[in-house]
Amino acid sequence: MAKKRPQTKAKRPQITDGEVPVVGAREPCPCGSGRRYKACHGRAAAHAVTELVQRPFEGLSGEGDWVALRELVPAATVELTLKGGLPEGVPSVSLATVLPMAWPALRRDDGSVLLGLQNDTASGDISRDLADTLQRALTAEPGTPIQGRRAPADGPRLQDLLDPEGTFEPVVHAGFEFWVPDAENSTPEVTASLERANAAAIPTAKLHGVDAAYWCETPDKNHLRWVMPYPEEQLLDALARLHAAGRAGLGEGTRLVGSFRAHGLTVPVWDLPSGVTAEDVEKPAAEFAERLSGALASDAPLTADERRARGGLTNRQVTLS
Repeated sequence: MAKKRPQTKAKRPQITDGEVPVVGAREPCPCGSGRRYKACHGRAAAHAVTELVQRPFEGLSGEGDWVALRELVPAATVELTLKGGLPEGVPSVSLATVLPMAWPALRRDDGSVLLGLQNDTASGDISRDLADTLQRALTAEPGTPIQGRRAPADGPRLQDLLDPEGTFEPVVHAGFEFWVPDAENSTPEVTASLERANAAAIPTAKLHGVDAAYWCETPDKNHLRWVMPYPEEQLLDALARLHAAGRAGLGEGTRLVGSFRAHGLTVPVWDLPSGVTAEDVEKPAAEFAERLSGALASDAPLTADERRARGGLTNRQVTLS
């Protein structure tokens, strides 16, 4: 029997963890271990990109409006303020609820950037995915749409790129004409996408007297959906106190019907009669905000009626994200 030839161990390249690039899951790990990437350094990277961040917009100016534009508002834009100002050749950067062809971002012909918010993301951290898309859009050639990809696990988040002191003032649009400066000369694909999006858009308006509250119109009834920044348990207790006391409405014919969770925040929802407009609900919403402030300050145990009201609100709660 032939003797086995002694094997010599080749000296593996010395690469620190921070230098290991991202490669295909089944490819050899660049660290030189001989194992596939997914079984070596890719394991930690995969965990980092799949771990869900419950409040991805926490720390950003206008967190409630970020949640609303992500989940509730069909057509809106917001001008964003970057840390350190705009790069040369980029006249503006704007957030948009949706972009044509569901592009994650678009570098327009004039160099301005539109960043799409209502897109599927590859990781559990929407903020990191959006930051990666924004960085690529800032350096793309004018007139180029940005495609989606898996963001690096150690990449920046929006909180690292946006000025925390910058204002966040959404502008709600009736349709998606903001997509293109000259809709008449857009491509057939973009025109068709624009028509489909406009046909599906629900009329929506942002209230001015309170933060992150949005009125919308549907065929049978209208609604007010209000993204609130308070801890969920404390907010539900306060809503239950008001509901049990008959003080949770926004005027005649209105009704607090429940709430849903979205990106770590709670969003109470009211049914409104079909004739109630956004302007009609401005004053009642401001008055409700004052009542809610008082209820939030109470630490008294819930009464039996309040516990029943809370149970009803909890049973009708839905988690969107």
